[in-house]
Amino acid sequence: MNTHHAPSSDRTVLITGGTSGMGLATAHRLLAAGTRVVITGRDDTRLAHAARQLDAGDRLLTVRADAALPADLVRLAETVRERYGKLDGVFANAGVASFQPLEAVTEAEFDRTVGVNLKGVLFTVRHTLPLLDAAGGGSVVLNASWTPHRGLPGAAVYAATKAAVLSLARTLGAELAGRGIRVNSVSPGYIVTEMFHAAIPDPADHEPIRAGVPLGRLGTAQDVAETVAFLLSERAAYITGQDLAIDGGLVPAFPSLTG
Repeated sequence: MNTHHAPSSDRTVLITGGTSGMGLATAHRLLAAGTRVVITGRDDTRLAHAARQLDAGDRLLTVRADAALPADLVRLAETVRERYGKLDGVFANAGVASFQPLEAVTEAEFDRTVGVNLKGVLFTVRHTLPLLDAAGGGSVVLNASWTPHRGLPGAAVYAATKAAVLSLARTLGAELAGRGIRVNSVSPGYIVTEMFHAAIPDPADHEPIRAGVPLGRLGTAQDVAETVAFLLSERAAYITGQDLAIDGGLVPAFPSLTG
């Protein structure tokens, strides 16, 4: 029996940071495939707005939770357990951007960025493990970045946290394989989201960035959602401990000089 395109109505996936951008696009993609989805965010208003956009009725659960606070993640896991009893997949997507020259890095900004991008990711997986075990395994996807693969001035703290996420995918992929849990990461390139516009607000700066991408365009949140959906699915059943770049060739290739 070919199950690749079978309805996935018995599957439940958690997406942290699901109120916008890549998280919201992934929620749309999974809900369209029949998956139940849990999304988190730190703001009730944004969660309510996302729920209206997704319009999925009782197949969507929204939970206010701050990924940087392990107590929130414990409560999140308990809420999901009470509602669904298990999780088949986790997209640890919640993250914050942080770009400044080294001399401008403050301890508070370091702690904020590490708190969400590293601590939050690790404890998201830690506290959802019992739910994945209850499902007899599952798939975890961590949202990393292209920035650890190339030196980007002004990204010292951000890129370091994302390098740690790449390492987590390999380490946890090895550690959890015996429990039937696959762990992979994705490394998005320049993806046009709210975070992208906040980090690079001047449209005049977008063209030179696009020109540096071999495929000749900036990425979309849907590009990431399709890849995450694949890694969460049984189509990726023999893939673990890997990183998949979604960057239009930004890291491994030079753009054509002839157009």
